[in-house]
Amino acid sequence: MSWGLLRDVLSGVNKYSTVVGRIWLSVMFIFRVLIYVVAAERVWNDEQKEFTCNSRQVGCENVCFDHFFPVSHARLWALQLILVSTPSLLVVMHVGYREHREKKYKKKLYKDKGNIDGGLWWTYFFSLVFKTGVEFTFLFVLAWMYEGFIIPHLLKCEIKPCPNVVDCFVSRPTEKTIFLYCMVVSSAVCILLNICEMTYLVIKHCRDICEKRSIKQAKRLKCGCDSSELNRAQRKGLRNGTLRSSVSMCTL
Repeated sequence: MSWGLLRDVLSGVNKYSTVVGRIWLSVMFIFRVLIYVVAAERVWNDEQKEFTCNSRQVGCENVCFDHFFPVSHARLWALQLILVSTPSLLVVMHVGYREHREKKYKKKLYKDKGNIDGGLWWTYFFSLVFKTGVEFTFLFVLAWMYEGFIIPHLLKCEIKPCPNVVDCFVSRPTEKTIFLYCMVVSSAVCILLNICEMTYLVIKHCRDICEKRSIKQAKRLKCGCDSSELNRAQRKGLRNGTLRSSVSMCTL
């Protein structure tokens, strides 16, 4: 599988991300994509060939392997990485939409096209919610499907066509358990970073709303003061005019 496209997509999102988002991208590249490409994919490459059972019954090993490992860890992680990285495309597409609007109307519509505000804020926040949901879902599926995060050395299988309870052995269980822990820990770190980034975005959004409201209130108060001063000046001038007119009538 080629990961060049995934790298280009995540690199493009980097300039539109927050500080926490950039840390998430670093964790994603170093502790997940690189570990998967360099080591994990090779460790699980020959899992079915080296899965052996102490029975010569035809089909017994295949049935037992399918029962204990219905989906390969490597393919499950690949699907997880793709789904986690896909929402980042929405952010890039939204920024591209802003650029298209400015070109269409031939004027500057945004202070900064990559600034996380308005509709882009909702797109960015939705991508974080989706990524966090995917991470939680895959951790649950991994723990439920394989009954934990440990690869056992010995498996007892009694599924037909096996004649009786047979012992099955997994290749390199300790090495696989270590990589499994690495992927689970990195996934948990990514979940924590996503929650921190969502909290930061919500706090920043609420602070911006409060600042805008305070600015509007200050403008209203200023306009109210100016109008009251103008009314006072007009009343004062009117009073002076009436006095002058009465004085001129008496002199006549």
